[in-house]
Amino acid sequence: MQFVKMHGLGNDFIIFPEEETGGVSSWPSFSLKICDRHKGVGGDGVILVLSSSVADLRMRIFNSDGSEAEMCGNGIRCLAKFAFERGIVNKKEFTVETKAGIIIPRITEEEEGKVRRVRVNMGKPRFQPREIPVDLEGKEVKNYPLEVEGRTFLISALSLGNPHVVIFEIPRDWEKYGREIENHPLFPEKTNVEFVEVRNKKEAVVKVWERGAGATLACGTGAAAVLVASVREGKLDRKAAIHLPGGTLDVEWQEEVYIEGPAEEVFSGEINEEVEKEWKLLSV
Repeated sequence: MQFVKMHGLGNDFIIFPEEETGGVSSWPSFSLKICDRHKGVGGDGVILVLSSSVADLRMRIFNSDGSEAEMCGNGIRCLAKFAFERGIVNKKEFTVETKAGIIIPRITEEEEGKVRRVRVNMGKPRFQPREIPVDLEGKEVKNYPLEVEGRTFLISALSLGNPHVVIFEIPRDWEKYGREIENHPLFPEKTNVEFVEVRNKKEAVVKVWERGAGATLACGTGAAAVLVASVREGKLDRKAAIHLPGGTLDVEWQEEVYIEGPAEEVFSGEINEEVEKEWKLLSV
């Protein structure tokens, strides 16, 4: 069973083309095993590159805890690089079916057939609590006081195909608070959490706690959520550089939100037959 390891700003994924996906009885269980950084390949998630009846490709993504995500901004850039370089698609802009809807990546920098940068149309942000989802009444969740572990944070919540909470401070023990907010009963499908320090109108520094993966080096949808929330608060311009632990994403909000950044292939490999047999037979 062959795979490719890729990352976008350190947010790393194990990618399988469709022809390698047969025989896995439980992708959640398989993902838990292969994402283990000690006994598996190691990664923040698993990406399946599949055929689609409504788009050029379909993406499924499973987090390192086995949960399936709706979308992933860094992951879809890796998928775009993977699909273009291997001839699965033969155009620089194409459509990808995801659980968050149709997403459109566009290759913006290529050198001798190797993709360097990808720009992704993430669609329109959603603010209504039921669309995020958040168990609150009203038209939006903005500067809502949320108490966790004896501290009160002012949160803004929105969806970019998956749920996000944006907080305009970075506490010293932000990982502890990120874990608690992710699993707070206010969020029936859990949530991603972004802690933000705005430097000026064109730059912000972000720490990311990803739903299903924990602290990661980058989150594409998270960077998009930060820009949107910051624009609504008058803190950032509509185009800004979002600095994440793994590097910088360029984010722009018109009607839709766009992110642009690199995607890199690290290595390819093949799972040992004995291990593959064990992992494929795991039940849900």
